[in-house]
Amino acid sequence: MAQNRRSFLKKSSVGAVGITIGGIGMSAKSYSRIIGANEQMNVAGIGIRSRGDYLAGEFSKAAGAVVTHICDVDARFVDRTIANIKQATGNAPKGERDIRRLLEDKSIDAVFIATPDHWHAPASWMAMEAGKHVYVEKPCSHNPKEGELLKKFQSRYGKVIQMGNQQRSAPETIEVIREIHDGVIGEVYLGKAFYNNKRGTIGVGKPVPVPGYLDWELWQGPAPRVAYHDNYHPYNWHWFWNWGTGETCNNGTHELDVCRWALQVDFPKQVKATGGRYFDKDDDWQFYDTLLNHYEFKGNKTIAWEGQSCNAAKLYGRDRGSVIFGTKGSVIIDRAGYEVYDLSGHKIREQKTGKTSSTSDTVGTGDVMTLNHINNFLDTVRGKHVEQHSPIDEAHKSVLLCHLANIAWKMKRPLTCDEENGHILDDEEAMAMWGRTYAKGWEPKI
Repeated sequence: MAQNRRSFLKKSSVGAVGITIGGIGMSAKSYSRIIGANEQMNVAGIGIRSRGDYLAGEFSKAAGAVVTHICDVDARFVDRTIANIKQATGNAPKGERDIRRLLEDKSIDAVFIATPDHWHAPASWMAMEAGKHVYVEKPCSHNPKEGELLKKFQSRYGKVIQMGNQQRSAPETIEVIREIHDGVIGEVYLGKAFYNNKRGTIGVGKPVPVPGYLDWELWQGPAPRVAYHDNYHPYNWHWFWNWGTGETCNNGTHELDVCRWALQVDFPKQVKATGGRYFDKDDDWQFYDTLLNHYEFKGNKTIAWEGQSCNAAKLYGRDRGSVIFGTKGSVIIDRAGYEVYDLSGHKIREQKTGKTSSTSDTVGTGDVMTLNHINNFLDTVRGKHVEQHSPIDEAHKSVLLCHLANIAWKMKRPLTCDEENGHILDDEEAMAMWGRTYAKGWEPKI
């Protein structure tokens, strides 16, 4: 039933002949600089509190990459990460607080971005404008319009941009997705994604003086200005609309991406979202803590996502994962590998990574797929004949599912979408949430 695993992995490591960047064929005209396969690549980290600090370590392990610069608006994290990299590699990166000054340095070839969500797309297009390649953490955008803008910036500047949905580079996931496409469980019709965690209250924030270690003006960057409160930084911004994107974009991006990949679907024709804030109702948390999303696609295919931010009860014995249902069986996929079942629910076989991955914390350490994903990004930049695992046009489609669910929940009604681009049809109020208002001077220009 399955391919020879060793043979498959050998083929998947070679990938497609030629390179596709963001869905656009690479040419000398559109791609200004190819970095030689053996040339050192200088990389800068932008946003390095938790996930960014981990990425700095992983980029330092990548072949031919050197983390030469670190940038964060919080001075505490800059000093810590510089010390961590120096201890691990002997190399002490330069520290910077202002992304604009960082991007002026022509010695930097690429950046990785792990800032708050409202900075992901603006930092990415600023980097591309400055001639840098981009590895940006999920979600690649704060709103649907930014995903479309990233595709335009990538097309104009010809730089590689890869989103950090690292399960796209997990060998076991690549293997079983190929098998699903080859019919191992028949015709697939349903993907179910889930995430469960137990987060505490964020309380009611108080206006306080900005700490001396934090550049609050630059932290806000492209977002409309608000006064500093003591429960915004460094993590709770996730639950405020001005900067965050809720749990669906925060964690649902990964499993929804796996489902969309497995079902081979692009933009939905209808989106529904139900749920609410059921825990700690008197705190400042603006999003839901529980959400059920339902997406319908052409070809009679469906994807569902269940997100629990404050109840850690496991589903299928896991705190996160994806289940793909077909006419001949089902497959459970998570970061530890996969399991194949027949229609009676009997396990036929399984394949495990042999690694323990942290799946529900704020850092996501312990896996090998992140380094694989980084190496895939770097190999694409170097012009090697590999298939880029998460070009921006594909990343945008998965992140858009999350944004559409947030809009449907906010509107308290289903959305009907254009199957060609995901735009919301016949609902001007909902479509008004497609983009955002930027602080003066931070508007994208393309």
